[in-house]
Amino acid sequence: MRHGEPATFVLIHGGGSSSWDWHLVAPLLRERGHEAIAVDLPIEDDANGLSEYADAVVEAAAGRPNVVVVAHSLGGLTAPIACSRTPVELMVLVTAMVPLPGESMGAWWSATGHSELGLAMDTKKQVIDLFMHDLPVELAQEALRHGRDQGGGKWDEPSPLEAWPDVPTRFLLCRDDRFFPPEFMRPVVADRLGIVPDEIDGAHSVMLSRPAELADRLHRYWTERA
Repeated sequence: MRHGEPATFVLIHGGGSSSWDWHLVAPLLRERGHEAIAVDLPIEDDANGLSEYADAVVEAAAGRPNVVVVAHSLGGLTAPIACSRTPVELMVLVTAMVPLPGESMGAWWSATGHSELGLAMDTKKQVIDLFMHDLPVELAQEALRHGRDQGGGKWDEPSPLEAWPDVPTRFLLCRDDRFFPPEFMRPVVADRLGIVPDEIDGAHSVMLSRPAELADRLHRYWTERA
């Protein structure tokens, strides 16, 4: 890799979401000279789990130069598996789950203590309050319309992740996040990654509320890495 080369950002959405989540960030990354590929994970099929999600990321990255895997929320469980299966220059976790080797999607919540936060998301209002309270009402409603069913057939299947991949990793924490609050995430990141997270203003859906700031961060992570 030569200094100044553009990156290929492979963007992973969170649970019950889609590539649409990145529709504001992707063009901004292209304006900064990079390629951006937002992946639709095969989440709706109960037959699929983390291994199949990772395969979708690997397929999207195949043959691309200077790959940076960026994962949001539940996508954080997929990212390190994908990074262990394909050449990657950098991994960026954006207010994302940080797994331990072998940890299932279902086990993470109690293992980290998140289940003890007692967060309710039974209604659309509760979902908006937790995930996107800083979005304009119209954009929040549109985000809900682009949601997809999150299959649970392999929710308790152990992750195929055997060890954290040998890939430089950054974690970006959102200061206004109510779903993964900063006071919850900071010790999780310290314990599981051994790093201090970077921080940005914004709630859980920061790619929709602050796309330019997020694109700038991702671009800077790449140039600093290079």
